[in-house]
Order: sequence, then C-alpha cells, then structure tokens
Amino acid sequence: MRTLLNPADRPAHDSLVEKKSEFIGDACHIESGAEALAFVQSIHDQHPKARHVAYAAVWGGSDGQLGERMSDDGEPSGTAGKPILDVLRQSELTDCVVAVTRYFGGILLGSGGLIRAYSSAASLAVKAAEGASIVPCRCMAATFDYAQLTMMRQLVAAANGTMDDEQFTDRVSARFSVPEQAADDFARRVVETFNATVSVETVGSMNRPVPDAA
Repeated sequence: MRTLLNPADRPAHDSLVEKKSEFIGDACHIESGAEALAFVQSIHDQHPKARHVAYAAVWGGSDGQLGERMSDDGEPSGTAGKPILDVLRQSELTDCVVAVTRYFGGILLGSGGLIRAYSSAASLAVKAAEGASIVPCRCMAATFDYAQLTMMRQLVAAANGTMDDEQFTDRVSARFSVPEQAADDFARRVVETFNATVSVETVGSMNRPVPDAA
C-alpha cells in the first residue's frame, strides 16, 4: 500500500479545464473519515462559488480493513466521487483524500465527459503529491552514552529508520523504528560499531510511510 504525505493545510494541487469548466484537484494525508470530511469542508470554504466539490477518501488497511467515503456533491450519480475513488484504488493508496472542485463553464459534459474530467483532475492531484510506501517496521530500543548519540542517529538514518523518542538522563535511552527488511542488519551494525557495548532490543512492530526517493 501507499499513501500521500501532504498535510491538510498544504495539500497537493493541480487543475484542468474541460469545455470551459475548471476542475481543481486537492489531495492530502488523513487518518480517519472525520479528517477527510474536515478537509473537504475546508475546500468548500475556499471555493464558496464553486458548483460542486466531489471527493473520495480511503483510510486504514493495516488490519486488512479499509474505510472508504465518496460524494458526487450534486453531480449525476457515479460521475464524480466514484471516478476519484477509482484513482485511489488503482494507485493502491490509503490514508488520503482527494477533493475535486468544479467551476461550471456553461457547457454540459455528459456522463462520460464528467467521469474523465474528475478522474483526470484526481490523477493530477495525486501525481503532484509527495508519495510514500507503507512498509512494516520493527520498533527497537537501546541505551547508550551521550558520546554515542550522533553515531546512533547516523546508523538509524542509514537504515532508513526514524528516531521516535529520546530520553536524556545519565545516559540516552532511545526508541526507533527500522524497516523490517533492514532491521537485522541494523542491529548487527550497532553491535559492530560500538564494539558490543550497545545492543538493541525489539519492543514491537508498526507500519510506517517511507517517502519516495527524490
């Protein structure tokens, strides 16, 4: 599965014009249906004179269950929300919402024209977004000296992991998540780098978005 990383206050954005109607696509990351609705409302607020703001959203999936919502917002049934949702499904996306705002240009497009326009606007917004793959990660913990902190951060970054928490007392206690496929090698490198004075402990697992390479 994949997701989009753009936050709701800085969504990905693109648009097209079809027979004088403008279709504006906005896409962002969300964690729930409620967040999706809040984002769509914000788009409504930005475009009070627009004829329609259709959308589709997908979230969840780590447990095999996806939540979905969509709306045609007054367009003929199946010509707006469904094409947007199809773009998300075909792109294997979750935890994101795409809203497409239409300013009517006075020319009717017909069902086929509407489907193509909403689908194209959604695709443009997704392409403009910062994408990420959702990968299984191993959650790990270690305790080490202050002098070892910089090197530990470098080892985590080299494994495409993230430092999730750092506690500073007489020593540093840290938690980090590392992609599962790199976790064993990361643990070995820690032992080698610090001459077996530091070891890592597995404390759980999680799914984490890993940004696409630039």
